[in-house]
Amino acid sequence: MAKPTPITAEQLKAYSAQYNADPVRKLATAALSKSEMGDVAFVSAGANLMHPKFSIDIPTLPVTNQKKSGRCWLFASLNVLREKIAKEKGIADFELSQSYAAFWDKFERANYFCECIIATADKPTDDRVVQHILTTGVHDGGQWDMFVNIAEKYGIVPKDAMGETAQSSNSRDMNNMLNRSLKNAAVHIRALMKKGVPMKEVDLYKETVLGKVYGFLCSCYGEPPKHFDFEYVDKDGAYHVEKDYTPQSFYEKYIGRDLEKTISIINAPTDDKPYYRTYTVSMLGNVVGGKDVMYLNLPMSEFKELIIKQLKGGNVVWFGSDVGKFGGRAAGLWDDGTFDYELLTGLDLTISKKDGLDYWFSAMNHAMVITGVNLDENGAPTRWKIENSWGNESGHKGYYVCSDTWFDQYVYQAVVTKDILGDKATLLEQKPIVLNPWDPMGSLAE
Repeated sequence: MAKPTPITAEQLKAYSAQYNADPVRKLATAALSKSEMGDVAFVSAGANLMHPKFSIDIPTLPVTNQKKSGRCWLFASLNVLREKIAKEKGIADFELSQSYAAFWDKFERANYFCECIIATADKPTDDRVVQHILTTGVHDGGQWDMFVNIAEKYGIVPKDAMGETAQSSNSRDMNNMLNRSLKNAAVHIRALMKKGVPMKEVDLYKETVLGKVYGFLCSCYGEPPKHFDFEYVDKDGAYHVEKDYTPQSFYEKYIGRDLEKTISIINAPTDDKPYYRTYTVSMLGNVVGGKDVMYLNLPMSEFKELIIKQLKGGNVVWFGSDVGKFGGRAAGLWDDGTFDYELLTGLDLTISKKDGLDYWFSAMNHAMVITGVNLDENGAPTRWKIENSWGNESGHKGYYVCSDTWFDQYVYQAVVTKDILGDKATLLEQKPIVLNPWDPMGSLAE
């Protein structure tokens, strides 16, 4: 191993001279002293290409608002489902309850957490898997297949049946209290397991933990409804009411088996994930005994081809991406051509998608819905229309535009129906390769 090299006085003198002789650095110093970095790096010529006009544009409902919570995956999932219900009933503005889904996800994930602690009780607390379980805990993030687990077990309800609360819309304190209690439970579970007590005693302790978690979640969200009436006003202003649903019967009537027919495709161009293979992530889930998270990895050209095919069929697309790169919230865009950070900073900032994943520069951190795309004369996409869940005050009444180059670099996952896979459907018969719990493909659920 080479001996570490310290910075010398001669180097500092050279760096200072280099800075003082560079007019671009002096101009950047003046600009950055009074302005946000994104504003200074903004390239209007690039932004002008991101106008919200699309050759395929699916009519969709007004945007939703997850507020100060990390429930994007639930909002995106329910936004996909609500379109089917709204279209069938002729409703112009309609939401499904995000609080209902979040309640059951939190409750199920508390049980999942305890089961992971039980499964790893023989490992030291500094074991990497145990550390991952403890540091991840129970939070707001999640994955499409985790939503499917919740919907298929607990059903769905209109937002009128279970609305937002102060805690559902601003979940930090709730999550902190929940995770503190689960760490307390982990200490007790591991102590019981170390003593070698019968599993029945461990399970009884877990039941008391879950009972307290249920009560706490009811205090934060309200208790989930067991029965409700579906009331709505159609586009013509006519009032309707459908009596006495359960969450499961409502789901069965309006969604049925549709979610079973979906598959998550990913674009992860790393050496450990060959294309045309299926993958799952160890210890990533919420419902014990539920469906495992599963992905099919495809090259970007085929990944986009399936998304466009689904859009052409009139169906919107749930997807996961890294929205922390090259974004303009006020303008409602994501585009690497609209910001010139290399010119502004003088730094070498180029990094490939592969290296970005391997070196933890980029990973999924937000789920949204693709509702349109603009195709050029050759059928190639140039920009995409995105339904976000940050309210209607940013972007184009809450809708965003992303460039195709940004899509290539920062979109990682999408959900499509299995019937559009064609010959690729046989790939789903493979036994999934199990990835480590901390793999970047699981980052959206952390």
